[in-house]
This record gives sequence, structure tokens and C-alpha cells, in this order.
Amino acid sequence: MPTPEIELLKSRSLPMLIEEEIQRVILSGQYAPGDRINEKELTLRFGTSRGPIREALRSLESSGLIEQIPNRGVFVRKLTPEQAAQIYDVRAFLFALAGRLLAMRASEQEIATLRGFVAAMDEAIAADDTDRYLRENFALHEFIVAHAANPVLAGQYLSLIKQLQLYRARNLALVDSMQVSNREHHEMVEAIAARDPDRAQAAHMAHVMSAKRRLAANAGLS
Repeated sequence: MPTPEIELLKSRSLPMLIEEEIQRVILSGQYAPGDRINEKELTLRFGTSRGPIREALRSLESSGLIEQIPNRGVFVRKLTPEQAAQIYDVRAFLFALAGRLLAMRASEQEIATLRGFVAAMDEAIAADDTDRYLRENFALHEFIVAHAANPVLAGQYLSLIKQLQLYRARNLALVDSMQVSNREHHEMVEAIAARDPDRAQAAHMAHVMSAKRRLAANAGLS
């Protein structure tokens, strides 16, 4: 009987579907940073040749999620704390720009949606529900970037987030970090609601740099 993966192949571009599935597995934690990705296992899983598998892996490598090491194979990329910190620096400027752009054009409905995300995170903190907090946190950030009306910014930002996702999950796991982070979310959203681009830009920049400082503290960096 065909597997669910093979059934999906009937309606989707083969390399694209394979790329999306491998990405899903990596970001869900089924593959950990440093794990080897076996091409032969993937050909059996998808019932295809190695050509589409290799095309999907090349695309994932360009996105920064995996790396090919000569004479060893393909591995999930393992960022050093220093590399993660550098990505945070770039992410901070992109997110600050997204906040500024959204503050200049946000509708009442968009503001209501943003406030809903923040309220949901307050509830998650009160219930000590880290999984829900992380879901709402990712959704808030993606909503801001997606509604900034700049697809180039959104594409670059989301690529960085994929690389940082495991770091972010680890840093937000402590309740006190969630509380600090959500106070920053409140300020970001209220700056957007005030239609104040300068305030929104500063709040979004400060939020990412605060996350970078927590990363540095957890990793023992100065």
C-alpha cells in the first residue's frame, strides 16, 4: 500500500515536496543538529531515485539548514553560538524594518490579531504551557513580517528563523524568559497600534537583541 508521502507525490513537484518534508522533520526535532541525512533511506521513503533527493538537498543547503561535508555526507547544520549570534544581528535589522513598515500601514483588524497573539501568550505563561507559548510566539513574528508588505524582507527573515529555531526554543523554555519576551511583545504591538514607526522599529530591534543576549548568556559567551 502506498505510503502517505508517496500519495502526496501525485499532486506536488517531487523535489519541492521532498524538500518540504525533510525541512519539516528537521524543524520538528526528529533530526537533530549534526545528524547525518541518509540519501538511500530517503529514496526508499519517497519511492524515487536519488536525482530528486539530491535536488531537494541542494535547496536545503542553500537555505542554511543542512551542509554537505566532502567524503562524509549530508548533515543537519550545527550552528555554533557565534554563528547564531551573527544571524541574530541580521535578523534584528530585518525585524525592526518589518515593525516599522507595519506601523505605517496596520489595519484595525491586524492590530486586533496582534493583540490576540500577545494575550494568548499571557495565558500560556500563566498555565506554564511552553509549547503553546512557542506556537503563538512564532505566529506573532511571522504575522508581523508577512504583513509588512515586503516579500523580499519576509523571505530573508523566514530563512534565518528556520536556522535559529532550535536555539530559540531552548532560550524561551524558561518561564522567566517567556515573561520578559512577552513584555517586549506588548511594547511592539502597542507601538504598531500607535502608528509610530520610530517606536515600533526600536521595539522590534530591542526584542531581537534581548533574545541574542539570552542566547549569549546560555552559551557562556561574553
